[in-house]
Formats: sequence, C-alpha cells, structure tokens
Amino acid sequence: MTSSKATPEALAVLRRQLDELDGQVLDLLARRMEVIKNVAAVKRAEGVQIRDFARERQVLDERCQRAQQLGLSPAPIESIYRQIMLSSRDYQASLGAAAPRTVVPKDVAVIGGAGQMGQLMARMFGELGHRVVTADLQTDARPKQAAAHADVVLISVPIQSTLDVIAEIGPHVRQDALLMDVTSVKQAPIAAMLQHSRASVVGTHPMFGPGVHTLQGQRVVVCPGRGDAWCSWLEQMLDARGLVVTRASAEEHDRAMALVQVLTHFQTQVLGWTLARCGVPLEQSRRFTSPAYLMELYVAARHFAQDPTLYGPIEMLNPDTKLVTAAFQKAAQDLGEILERRDQQRFNEMFAEVRAFFGEFALEATEQSSFMIDRLVERTIG
Repeated sequence: MTSSKATPEALAVLRRQLDELDGQVLDLLARRMEVIKNVAAVKRAEGVQIRDFARERQVLDERCQRAQQLGLSPAPIESIYRQIMLSSRDYQASLGAAAPRTVVPKDVAVIGGAGQMGQLMARMFGELGHRVVTADLQTDARPKQAAAHADVVLISVPIQSTLDVIAEIGPHVRQDALLMDVTSVKQAPIAAMLQHSRASVVGTHPMFGPGVHTLQGQRVVVCPGRGDAWCSWLEQMLDARGLVVTRASAEEHDRAMALVQVLTHFQTQVLGWTLARCGVPLEQSRRFTSPAYLMELYVAARHFAQDPTLYGPIEMLNPDTKLVTAAFQKAAQDLGEILERRDQQRFNEMFAEVRAFFGEFALEATEQSSFMIDRLVERTIG
C-alpha cells in the first residue's frame, strides 16, 4: 500500500513549482504597477480623483466571479484585490496624482515639522504639489519667519504647547493666509487662533496617527473658524488626497471626541490597569485566550506602548471628560451590582438596552469583526 504522504524529494519539487509561480505573480504585480504609473499621469492631467468607488466595486465583483469560475473561493480573492488596490492608490498619490490640476501651488509652513505628525502633514501637502517648509526648534528655518512668508501655516506641536505656540506665531501670519492646527481638541485652539491672528482660521483633527500605512480613506475633522474660501480650499486638498472630510463646529467636535477618544481610551486604560493589578502573568491568561480576547489585549498593549504625554492631554483637556468618565463609572457600578446579585433578568434587560442602541450596526460589527478574527487567527496560529 502506497503512503499518501509526499516524500521530501517530491515535496521539494512541488515547492520549487510554487516558488516559480509566485515569482510570476510578483512579475505581474510589478507590470500592473507600471500601468498604474500611467493611470496616475492621466488622472493628474485630467483632474480625476484617485479613488473611484464604482470602479473598485466593478473590479472586485469581476475578480470574484472569475475566481468562482476557476474553482477559487471568492472571499480571499476579494481580500487580496482590496490590498492590491490600496497599494495602487498609495502609489498614485506618491506620484502626485492627487494634486488638482487647477490649483495654484501654495507655500506651506509646518510649525513643528520635525515631529511625526508634522512630517506626515508636510509630505501630504508636498504630494499635492505645494512648496513645503518645516520649521522646528532644531531646523534652519525659524518658525516666525516661515509663518510670515507662508500662504498656509500649520501648527503641529504637542497639544499642551499648542496655545502658547499659536500666541507666538499667530501675529506673524499674513491676513490673506490660512492658519490651521491639528490638535485633538478644537474649542481652545480655534479661539486662540482667532484671537492672535488676522488670518483665516481652520481647526483640523486627523483621526489617525502618523504611523498609518495609508492616508486613503482616513478621516479628518474640519472645524471652520474664519474665512470660507480657505476652508473650502483645505477641504478640496484633503479630499484630493483621499481623506474623508467631516465638517463640524468646534463644540460638536469636542463633544464627539469625548466619546470617540476619551471614553475609548479610558476604558482601555481601566482594562490594562486592572489586568496589571490582578497578579496573573499575561502569558498565563494568553494560554486560554480566544481570538476576541486576544484582540482586546492587542488594543490595550498597543495603547500602553504609546507615549502617555500624548494621551493624557487628550483626555484631560476635553471639556466633557468628567461627564463621560462619570457615566462609565456609573455603568460599571450598575453592572457590578447585577453580577454580584446574579440577577439574570436585569442582565437580559441590560443586553436588550444596549442591543437596541446599536441596532443594525450590530450586524455590520459581527461581519467585520469576524473578518478581523479570521485574519488574526491566520497570523497567530502555529
């Protein structure tokens, strides 16, 4: 009886065949990027935006249909092509395809440009075809002089220094220029920019960190302060670079961030601090982990790997921090009492209340989290 297990020699032959096929796939991807280079040139010349959702959906549907005809599972193929298209959009952006052809290049000064977010903002405006100068404590370009000569002055400094820098730089910004910031709270910085300058004012909050792999599809909040023309110009630039723009008042922004940032960070910090205080080594609990618990651990560990001077001001300076942290503590207390009393009826009512709040989003959350869990298991197994 012949064993079905491949011999080492036979396996080596098959692996060489796979290596050869993978090489052909990579060669085809490289050829695809050459075509993308031409696509970028045409989009730049014709003023066409980088991202075309209808075209992407068409490509995904056609590739999945073709995959099924070839006996392949369409779900992994769609995942692969989403990554290919993401890489293609980033490549187009790096080639300047995002720059609107009708926009005159501006002189942009990034104050705090040596920081990671400042570098990212400088690169973004540079890819859009603007002339960018970065000014920081160690740069040859001095902040006041750079601000005085620029059409757009972007303040990108630690949140706790923002108001002082605005007070110092604001009077030097031209009246016909734009003064903007990128901090995580908006009411105080916008008020300071309006007070200390005569320029147009826009507050922005990029809802992503400087370590993101792509700007495509990332969200940025824009809070108008003074000057409709410059606000529209900025929104056009952000949209051209593939960012999703959300316009809001400074007050609306800060209320939303109390939930999106303060509450989220607070519960992550409570989780991490509780785990650290329980006395159970992390590796011991990981032996029993489910993928969902592992995702929670990754989020918490990622959070505490960051600089506390980044998160502290975000939470401490938001006007509504006390409101949301009090609500969290009250919910935790109520739930603790339910568990202590073993009150299944009240527990069911709590579930129903929260389920009603999430509504149809729960279905989307189940689908998306299942996808993430599958990817997580795939990367961590073995």
